Amino acid sequence: MFLKLLFRNAFRHKLRTFLTICGICVAILAFGLLRTVISAWYAGVDSASATRLITRNSISLVFPLPISYKEKIRNIDGVKTVSAASWFGAYYIDEKNFFANFAVESKSYLDLYPEFMIPPDQKSSLLKERKGCAVGEKLAKRFGWKLGDAVILKGTIFPGNWEFIIKAIYKGSNKNIDESQFFFHWEYLNETMKKHVPRRADQVGFYMIGIRSPDIAATTAQEIDKMFKNSYAETMTETEKAFQMSFISLSQTILNVIELVTIIVIVIIMAVVANTMAMSVRERMSEYAVFKTLGFGGLHLAVLILGESLLITSLGCIMGIILTFPAADAFLGAVGDYFPIFNVSGDTIYLDIIASIIVGIVAAVFPIRQAVSVPIASGLGRIG
Repeated sequence: MFLKLLFRNAFRHKLRTFLTICGICVAILAFGLLRTVISAWYAGVDSASATRLITRNSISLVFPLPISYKEKIRNIDGVKTVSAASWFGAYYIDEKNFFANFAVESKSYLDLYPEFMIPPDQKSSLLKERKGCAVGEKLAKRFGWKLGDAVILKGTIFPGNWEFIIKAIYKGSNKNIDESQFFFHWEYLNETMKKHVPRRADQVGFYMIGIRSPDIAATTAQEIDKMFKNSYAETMTETEKAFQMSFISLSQTILNVIELVTIIVIVIIMAVVANTMAMSVRERMSEYAVFKTLGFGGLHLAVLILGESLLITSLGCIMGIILTFPAADAFLGAVGDYFPIFNVSGDTIYLDIIASIIVGIVAAVFPIRQAVSVPIASGLGRIG
């Protein structure tokens, strides 16, 4: 009987309720998409391993490190694997076709990153081919690349036309792994540098280091940096997560603005629902007075009004959540090049639900106070 009463009250003015639900739906949809954008920004941080360290030049990432550092780092206690890499910074055909591309020591790199899943035959073919490269499945679909295709990238940091042969297409072990990267043999880059620009040979952009346990990350990082202190290329070693966060911090202001917008969206829809509930309670004030004469207390009225508010916000929330997934797919299709990972996470759905509950509760506070505090005589005086 209580639920029946809730539905009848909620849909007494069908158009007003429908428009309110649509407003909540749009707000939850916007809130969910904005939270997904923030999650996409932090995707690299979330997928970072606690057993990987990154060593780079202490001045800036643009300054290289000698390849001779590799063996010295490998001899430090607690270090399992060391791999060198350089940011290549090339593009395909046109500058707008930009994507992450690296020169890496392929064997050790793939050992350090088992989340890049490559079939054994493709991996073997990649390691044998000097000009071989591996591309993510998403990147391959973007340009229509297939195994065996010859690809020419135009270098920026390393000028010239660079020819590669696609020998492997990797998949991520989970949906949070970036499948839009391109990597090839660092040895190919280094050999070319020795021929044409010898002063740039035998240098790497950074080292990726696998350690035995996350517990020794801090001490291992300190030992590495201590080893190269006062050298002509001092190092800065940090966890992979901290390394990723250093890039995100460059756009922290944008993230703060997006988070502020999500709060504003919720506040606006809170005001809309509160207005709807206030109008409904004001119209039914005489009915609440009759309830009081029949012995219903303030608690009963509060539950009735709160239930109606939560029912309306819940329906809008459900519609908003359902529409978030196709909207996210459409958003990804439009700006997928800038957000390699764009998935609606479970946390986003939970935040949607929590936000709708908060809106429903807060929007009902004033109408409840109004209905509970009105005297019976005053409420009955509105009849007719």
